[in-house]
Amino acid sequence: MANYSGPVCRFCRREGAKLYLKGERCYTPKCAIERRAFAPGMHGQARKRKTSDYGLQLRAKQKARRIYGLLEKQFRNYFDQASNEPGVTGINLLRHLELRLDNVVYRLGLGSSRKQARQLVTHRHFEVNGKLVNVPSYQLKPGDELKVKGSDGVFDVVLEASKVRPVPAWLSFNTDAKSGKILARPERHEMEPGVEEQLIVEFYSR
Repeated sequence: MANYSGPVCRFCRREGAKLYLKGERCYTPKCAIERRAFAPGMHGQARKRKTSDYGLQLRAKQKARRIYGLLEKQFRNYFDQASNEPGVTGINLLRHLELRLDNVVYRLGLGSSRKQARQLVTHRHFEVNGKLVNVPSYQLKPGDELKVKGSDGVFDVVLEASKVRPVPAWLSFNTDAKSGKILARPERHEMEPGVEEQLIVEFYSR
């Protein structure tokens, strides 16, 4: 699956909020939002107009897509899958995104950002239930166990830097063994707080 490889701080400025796409940098004064709290481009500081309902829905979709590091086609596929499942479509969508292998690696603190977590997965650093998995979009489920393959000092550095992010209640993590387990499906209050899933559903339901 293709992946965006350009500058990402502009996304935070465009959405007007920290998306934590650069790991440790986002917690320092070097963060783009701290230095230039306006949208990128020559019209970034122009007087803002009232945003339409469509504009709000589009921004909510783009924000979620950028937080999880997905391109449009893959994000739409997750929505289609979520809409065909029983339950609330928005919650189903967020669960699919949260249970991606790269996101779980990030949530456990084994990656300073989702982008770094994706790279570590593709570089074959993780085993799931004893089997090597190098697909970032691999869907985990309750009971699955994730473990770092071998011993690499890079994870000690990342774990130290990730202490500012607590591990959510639907995951457990063993620091010594560098392993984690999916305890349950995440509930809404345990998932990404900055995502407005109802607006995303409205956007794709037009």
